[in-house]
Amino acid sequence: MYPEYMAESLRKVAQTRARRLELARKPEPVYPPMDAGLRRAVLEGFHPDFKPDARRPVRVGPNRGETLTTEVAHLLESHSWLRAEHVDLAKPDFETDLLIIGGGGAGCNAALVAMREHGVRSLIATKLRMGDANSMMSEGGMQAAVSRSDSPTHHYLDAIGGGHFENKPELVRALTEDAPKVVQWLEDLGVCWDKEDDGSLHVLHGGGTSRKRMLSCRDHIGAIIMRTLMDEVRNHPDMIEIEGFMPAVELIMDREGRCAGAVLYSLDSGEFFVVKAKATLIATGGFGRLHIRGFDTTNHYGATGDGLVMAYRAGARLMYMDSVQYHPTGAAFPEQIAGFLITEKVRGAGGQPLNKDGELFVFPREPRDIEASAIIRECVQNGGGIETPSGRVGVWLDAPIIDLLHGEGYTAHHFASIHRQFQRYGIDITQLPMLIYPSLHYQNGGIEINERCETNIPGLYVAGEASGGLHGRNRLMGNSVLDYNVFGQRAGRFAGEYVKNVKLAKLTLSHLASFEQELIDAGVQSDLVTPILLPSYAPEDVKKRRLAGGSGGLPGSSVLKNRIYAEASEIAPE
Repeated sequence: MYPEYMAESLRKVAQTRARRLELARKPEPVYPPMDAGLRRAVLEGFHPDFKPDARRPVRVGPNRGETLTTEVAHLLESHSWLRAEHVDLAKPDFETDLLIIGGGGAGCNAALVAMREHGVRSLIATKLRMGDANSMMSEGGMQAAVSRSDSPTHHYLDAIGGGHFENKPELVRALTEDAPKVVQWLEDLGVCWDKEDDGSLHVLHGGGTSRKRMLSCRDHIGAIIMRTLMDEVRNHPDMIEIEGFMPAVELIMDREGRCAGAVLYSLDSGEFFVVKAKATLIATGGFGRLHIRGFDTTNHYGATGDGLVMAYRAGARLMYMDSVQYHPTGAAFPEQIAGFLITEKVRGAGGQPLNKDGELFVFPREPRDIEASAIIRECVQNGGGIETPSGRVGVWLDAPIIDLLHGEGYTAHHFASIHRQFQRYGIDITQLPMLIYPSLHYQNGGIEINERCETNIPGLYVAGEASGGLHGRNRLMGNSVLDYNVFGQRAGRFAGEYVKNVKLAKLTLSHLASFEQELIDAGVQSDLVTPILLPSYAPEDVKKRRLAGGSGGLPGSSVLKNRIYAEASEIAPE
């Protein structure tokens, strides 16, 4: 239930609904879309990326001197868990053709394609369980040009425009041209897409799309796709080995500069394990649990940017790590689910963002960074937000108007997960709006790749959210689900080709000592040990007591800091 003091604002939302419904039934937009000038102004004025302290130069590594998101720069300027003497590289615990770090959608796709097309054996090392990934949490849909009025060319232009024309064109071309094949691949595996009565695929608009191309499985698309992929992976235990609760902590190189596997850390036993692999795929997802700028996040518990750190220490270049995506509509209330994703599909179906007076203040389907910035402006500058009991602020997302547009039962059917989640707290979204505010959602940049998912390190491949270049500095809705499917498959295909001809030299971790020396030479002083692996929400005094008691100390660290934004001032450069 909403607090009593919100009743007046809720009454205003109900009062304006009939007028707004009339607007929604007309062919014209319900609110004027912004032109390029207005978009630039709202971005620069209110997007968190443009705050004065949001970015700083990184002082070490392949991107040294480049301006990155401040928290990412802190993350990269950190110490390893490992020293070379902690493991015996001459006696690997596992040997495989392809090591896949991450058990989400990209990793599953890669393992299946590598097996089917090249007979390649894979080992999937996942931090938690298979499927504990952002891939599982996707709600709204996947873009693919499958309708008669659409084409990969239209999809390409929308994606390039949404990324502010800074995307790598060859990656966008691969994404949009492979999309229809991915739809068929997933359906053949068992994914049940939403369809019209005539059997054609059901498609909706998303923010920044010029055509209806958002495919869906109600609002369970991530769970449906991941269940299907995981089932298929588990059908091939002779070719695909799974090691759960075994996150990677460092990449292993060979003497000739090729990636040759990784060191895993068992969360069960606390032991390190060496994996020797002819090729390695980083599919570790994003960094939402770093809580950039202190924002709530839509991300799963293990999203701590591990792949970025490991690849960067090994010498891989990053791209667009100065850009963060904040989903416009994360839950602001109930506060037990703060940050919970309210899919953009709600706005695609007619849901409207409203201020405390029940009035529209932005076109509902602006690209995500624009929509999020406009919501922040409405709350921060215009005073149109509604404060929660704990001091959060948000605006309304009017969901009841959806059933008025499409017929009774539409919301409960198409947004079953969201409907059920809010019902747990006594809020029926077919009768009441949702209180929302932007939530940290996506890592726009990542490890730079080409269209073959190759990095600048031979034998190291990247796919999914951990990669950089595809989305430019802003991602459109539905392109992330497509991303991990398209580039997961491509990674499996091209890594599978690579392993047939590679012969590894002697294994080494010498890059760790080199990176540590670079930290010293740059005068970096940090107690941060990475990869973080799991976020800590314990108060700082509790964490220190745990460390003092001997439970949680890591090699090379005096104090473990693993909620970066809270300690940023302590480790910022002079």
